[in-house]
Amino acid sequence: MKRWNRLLVVVVILLIVIFIGTFGYWFIEPISLLDALYMTVITISTVGFREVVPLSVAGKVFTIFLIIIGVATVLNIVGTFLNVSLEEFLKNRFGRRRMEKRINRIKNHFIIAGYGRVGQNVVSELIKADKDFVVIESDADKISDLEEQGSVYVEGDATDDSIIEKAGIGKAQGLIAALGNDADNVFIVLTAKRARPDIFIVARANTTEAIEKLKTAGASRVVSPPIIGGKRIATMLLRPAVSDVLDLVSHGEKLKYRLEEIEIGKSSQIANKTISDSNIRGKTGSMILAVKRGEDFNTNPDINTVLKGGDLLIVIGTQAQLETLEEMA
Repeated sequence: MKRWNRLLVVVVILLIVIFIGTFGYWFIEPISLLDALYMTVITISTVGFREVVPLSVAGKVFTIFLIIIGVATVLNIVGTFLNVSLEEFLKNRFGRRRMEKRINRIKNHFIIAGYGRVGQNVVSELIKADKDFVVIESDADKISDLEEQGSVYVEGDATDDSIIEKAGIGKAQGLIAALGNDADNVFIVLTAKRARPDIFIVARANTTEAIEKLKTAGASRVVSPPIIGGKRIATMLLRPAVSDVLDLVSHGEKLKYRLEEIEIGKSSQIANKTISDSNIRGKTGSMILAVKRGEDFNTNPDINTVLKGGDLLIVIGTQAQLETLEEMA
């Protein structure tokens, strides 16, 4: 759409030139508006037909300037049309093929269904985290935005099985259903689960009633922006310092400490050891806030808690400390 808008602009400029030419001849020479329009068109197009009346000196000077401006405008239209057509041809011929190759090369990526306000913020965070992703979007203007920023995308309806497959759901790490319509998000979850029953899905719920429906459809997590927004505002009012700390460790731009989740490998040096024996705090400097085993959370675990392979550690520390712990785990 943005490419064709450029052509629309130069066409509008041509119409303005014709308007100015018509009223210019009508004002300068003793002719009707129809004859003035005729004179303007044959002058701009340089077809060389006869003049309606012999031109005065002022008419000749006006004609000279009209030819220069008019011909330049027409050439601009032709050039813009060829440019837009060529871009459209190359996009259709090679763009989709190149995008398919990019999708085929990535794995363990995230699929974002919907590039609205929520989807755009998700993409922004994934870019900061240096994670691969594929966006599914059907809006032409949003597709243009994705092209400009060089993001990988699939154009189409995310509720369509073939579109989900094109986005590489078979090798994806997770999917985000971020459309503005709850019914569409339910369909996306159902479609994704049918194609890949084990995939982790985060779904957006715009109403409270949709939360249970999305969970029933198979969403691993459901996020409601209105509910989260309300809770965040209340936390800022009631416990502003706590809110500031959570902001810093969760998504601060320039933070020293941050929260992270790290999975313990089956053959890890800390597997089957207690927190005390593994000495994670002493060796890395990071601190364990919780241990997740299956669906169970052990918050503020005791030092005698035994860590096992497959456990997920929720820890806080600096970048270097967390990297050291990840190597141990």
